[in-house]
Amino acid sequence: MPHPSTHRQPGVPQPHSGADDWQAWSDAWTRHVPVLAGRTDLTVLVAPGAAGDAPECFYPALHRIEIDANFIAAAPDVTNPAKAGHKKVVPTGYGLLVHGAAHAAHSRWNTPPGTPPILANVAELLEESRAEGRQRTRRRGDRRWLRHIVTTLLDPGDAPVDDLWHAGQLAGLLLARVDARIITGKDVRGVRAAVTGVLGRKRLRQLRDIWRDAHTTGDTDADTMIALARRWCQVLGIDPDQQHAAPVADEGQFSGRLAAALAEYLAVAYGITPAQYATLLLTHRHSPPETWERTDPSDAEQRAARDLAARLSRARTQHPEPGRRPSLIPPGRLRARQAITAEAQAAAGQIPTAAPWQQRAQLPPVRPRLHLAVLVDLSGSMDAYAETMSSAAWIFAHGARRADASTTTIAFGNRTTVLVPPRDRPRQVLHMVTGGGTSTFPEAVKVADQLLDLRHGRTLRMLAVVSDGDLDDIPAAQRLITTLHRAGCAVLWLHPAELLAPGEPEDPDVAWGHTFQHTTTLTVADPVAAVAAIADAAVTALEQA
Repeated sequence: MPHPSTHRQPGVPQPHSGADDWQAWSDAWTRHVPVLAGRTDLTVLVAPGAAGDAPECFYPALHRIEIDANFIAAAPDVTNPAKAGHKKVVPTGYGLLVHGAAHAAHSRWNTPPGTPPILANVAELLEESRAEGRQRTRRRGDRRWLRHIVTTLLDPGDAPVDDLWHAGQLAGLLLARVDARIITGKDVRGVRAAVTGVLGRKRLRQLRDIWRDAHTTGDTDADTMIALARRWCQVLGIDPDQQHAAPVADEGQFSGRLAAALAEYLAVAYGITPAQYATLLLTHRHSPPETWERTDPSDAEQRAARDLAARLSRARTQHPEPGRRPSLIPPGRLRARQAITAEAQAAAGQIPTAAPWQQRAQLPPVRPRLHLAVLVDLSGSMDAYAETMSSAAWIFAHGARRADASTTTIAFGNRTTVLVPPRDRPRQVLHMVTGGGTSTFPEAVKVADQLLDLRHGRTLRMLAVVSDGDLDDIPAAQRLITTLHRAGCAVLWLHPAELLAPGEPEDPDVAWGHTFQHTTTLTVADPVAAVAAIADAAVTALEQA
């Protein structure tokens, strides 16, 4: 979600299309908002895309609350906003109205001129729970609606990394709402544990003292709110006079316990499992564009999938090793417990399934399950590879599943797109379209880690990247690759040959054709060679596991 500062804007919003369709809602809520805010000078605008980048926003200069109609319903005829019972039909939308009314009633202070942005950032963070707590005190029944929209005002991106700043931000967004009596301590038990693990008990107690002081601050006391924000920064080891801007997450770090705890909280709030929530989030953020073409697989692609499955299966089962296997009949070593079980089954008139004997035999070795993530560069310079790698995504998905492996293919460019999720067998080939930059490479690596757990587990893990190395943030990419390498995940980088021709610049600071450390870097002559190299590497890794 956007930072809480976007819930209260001093400027003038842009006009919104579709406002006429929702005019009845705007009129009805304008008549109703004086009851919520205790003010008669407010107007409410409901329209798709209203409120800027937030679900709801209060504009003090205009005395206006804007609400994005997309958080109410798909169409305005979902219910009659003039009737009192409509709020039960659209609890999220009505909760946003209550939240906006809380700001209109109690956020009566403005950031003093010249305040460092980081202090304004923290002050607005503290204002969220302060305004909601004041609204609940004045109108106890509003807690129901404010509690309902906490999930709407949160996003897993609020805790991208485990550092002091983002742990403090998560504490201010959720734990402070417990003291404001909007949510309960039981709701955020997992979040509290994660925040404590990052901040430590002492820092968390100090931050709690700050937000509790904010809850008792007057509605117009800007100086106290800024002073509390300064204390907040000092607790986190930040000098706001030296660091004016709020810290941003390091793109070269993977998410950790904070993100996991927040995702679990959101999943429980929505009444689903964390795995289901992760799937919904993946579908919402990284689904392929509808404009990408889909075609049925050709005979050659089907043969390639069968050949890959056969190669992977052979790699898992060659070189038999001495082992033991159960048997229903001798010879072998008698296992007393299994013999007794077999006799009991026979006495009960059942067909014995227990195997009383244990025999020595040459058995295929137990090999780990292969987890393979393929990342494909969709920048304009990689246009020649898009079609072949689209075909390869289908081949890898079908070949891996038949060989008891997990694979995913992810494209990165201006956005991250998951072509084939793990354990999925697409019926058709999805054809990627190139164009744009490579800004989402770090995100693509993190999505691959989320899907296949590349940093943990006993599986055989491999990341294959097909790219010319012309990335927007090479240092961040290198840190991610190094983290995977140290965690035991092999990284294979496939460079197109034409970008590594003699005479090209060899300066390591030049992104074109950059070679990363802690990778096995191969130069490939064409897209087919890139696919073959990935398949060969996967088979070799299984054979040597």
